[in-house]
Amino acid sequence: MEIVEATISSVQSALQSGELTSRELVLRYFDRIASHDKDGLTINSVLELNPDALFIATALDSERAAKGPRGPLHGIPIMLKDNINTGDHMHTSAGSLALAGSFAGEDAFIVKKLREAGAVLLGKVNMTEFANFMTDGMPSGYSSRGGQVLNPYNISAPTGGSSAGSGVAVACNFCMASIGTETSGSILNPGNLSSTVGIKPTVGLVSRSGILPLSNSQDTAGPMARTVMDAVHVLNAITAYDESDAAMGTSIWHKQTDYSQFLDSKGLAGARIGIPRDYFFEELTEDQLAIFQDAVEVMRKQGAVIVDPADIRTAREIKYSSVVLNEFKSSINAYLSKLPPGSKIRTLKDIIAFNNEHPVETLKYGQSTLLSAETTTSGTQTETTYLRDRAADLRLCKDGGLDATMKEYELDALLFPADFGARITSRAGYPSIVVPAGYTEKGVPFGVSFAARAYEEPKLIKLAYSYEQASLVRRPPSLRSFI
Repeated sequence: MEIVEATISSVQSALQSGELTSRELVLRYFDRIASHDKDGLTINSVLELNPDALFIATALDSERAAKGPRGPLHGIPIMLKDNINTGDHMHTSAGSLALAGSFAGEDAFIVKKLREAGAVLLGKVNMTEFANFMTDGMPSGYSSRGGQVLNPYNISAPTGGSSAGSGVAVACNFCMASIGTETSGSILNPGNLSSTVGIKPTVGLVSRSGILPLSNSQDTAGPMARTVMDAVHVLNAITAYDESDAAMGTSIWHKQTDYSQFLDSKGLAGARIGIPRDYFFEELTEDQLAIFQDAVEVMRKQGAVIVDPADIRTAREIKYSSVVLNEFKSSINAYLSKLPPGSKIRTLKDIIAFNNEHPVETLKYGQSTLLSAETTTSGTQTETTYLRDRAADLRLCKDGGLDATMKEYELDALLFPADFGARITSRAGYPSIVVPAGYTEKGVPFGVSFAARAYEEPKLIKLAYSYEQASLVRRPPSLRSFI
């Protein structure tokens, strides 16, 4: 069986028929990683491979033979972003050398759910260090521990951050799917630039327990895959309720048991989709705008009602917010305090000190953001500016922004170019899905993203899947030549 661009469903068929085993699949991915990530073009997306991967795969093959598969993810190799805890032989470092020797005491909640679903945790992928909260001017996809991830479609193009490795490893067929995390565009942005599907869930749908944090109010994990269906299979596995994550309290009344029921190829028919032209289109090039317009025409032909423009009246009022800066210090200190005994890094101050002691290895681009978080915030979230900015974010982005716009135009979803909607959806805590839409003249991927209100993932899955099936534009990178 050819594994390049294989789907979870096609691999499951091969596993069931005996044409392929999970152990063989892991070995094939090892070979691709060796040939293209660590040799050849040296894409550099894979930070660490799980030394237990072959054992896990072999055990799952035996279980399949004895009992049958647990479900769609049985024996499926999945990569994890390096800020997600695994209670095994893999490190969790957020791409930093300060935490390069750090082992988590136990699995993150979503990792436990992936193991229960029968997934093979293949390894961890590189990321922008500390989720792009290390310093100003650091390229997306760079970390002091892992180096620079390259965009396999065009090495002069950015990878997007901070889940760069999560998107690139999937795009290059180094795994079946991956988990990324997002605070403000960190799933949508690399998904757009790697021609992959990224689902950024509502904050509260997916547990954050055991994930190195950035912002308590905006963080979430989500799946990245080559198809909407594959991303939904992973989403199904990780959406179980976690009582230790307070954000999940509202999800009890909204969470679906099986999101695959919304994979409707006719899902665009009759759907009202709004396009917020004002503010969100100003950075587009001519070829990016042409790709977006082609995507809109595909949706129109599928029966969508396009409301254009459907401008968000508060968009230009949205300014820099101190929310993430103020939440980072308390969030990361709480995480570090729970590391196993023996860890020398217990606070943000310890990370900064370690970097100062190893400047050649760690401070290629500096650590200005870490320093700002440590020295200008209290870590108690009592600053007047923080409290006012948090209220303003909710007023401008959620209540008076997305909610008001969707109500005014009676919309099912908003459609943004690339990941540009993350500027507002992230602060609202609302869901988005990015889907490949085409490639620029230089071969750089470009996608479109659907966004909706809290816990409206079912609507977004319908729309994204219907568009994907009608367009089918994704193609794998050649891994042989660049423009």
